[in-house]
Amino acid sequence: MILFKILATLVALIAILLIVALFVKNKYTITREVTINSSVEDVYDYLRFHKNQKQYNHWLQLDLNVRTEIKGKPDGEPGSILFFESKSKKAGTGEWENTGLIKNKRIEIELRFLHPYQFTATAVLSFKPVNEHETQLTWDYHSGMDWPKNITLLFIDMEKIIGKDIETTLGNIKRQLEK
Repeated sequence: MILFKILATLVALIAILLIVALFVKNKYTITREVTINSSVEDVYDYLRFHKNQKQYNHWLQLDLNVRTEIKGKPDGEPGSILFFESKSKKAGTGEWENTGLIKNKRIEIELRFLHPYQFTATAVLSFKPVNEHETQLTWDYHSGMDWPKNITLLFIDMEKIIGKDIETTLGNIKRQLEK
């Protein structure tokens, strides 16, 4: 009888969580920005090339032995893909693809994480001239979790976790371009 009560309670809790997950958001956007003392042209040209990512990308810098390879179209073009493979769980294995480029205005990216977690995110890097020697760089990161995994968004602050990593990367970009 006690075993039945325990089992019934567990089933009820799981059912409640699944129902709650139906009403929890499953998408999120994180936005960060930085002003860089460099022209829009220089910032754009630096960021569109995957070959530069090891100099600024926080996630790639977590593993000094991360293996990278540029695939698809030529580096710096739409369809160019940076494949990365790391033993670090934080960096993981995945692909970073330039899906759209509008010269000196925006870079659209699709991030495909393959291991240890599988999910896809998109990002848009927008460039706005403050003056001819300063650029406001805005990074919009879009991702989410399908039902019922989206229930975890109630307990995990993605804004804080991913936002901090994006801020670190933006700081690295600023330092590299202001050298």
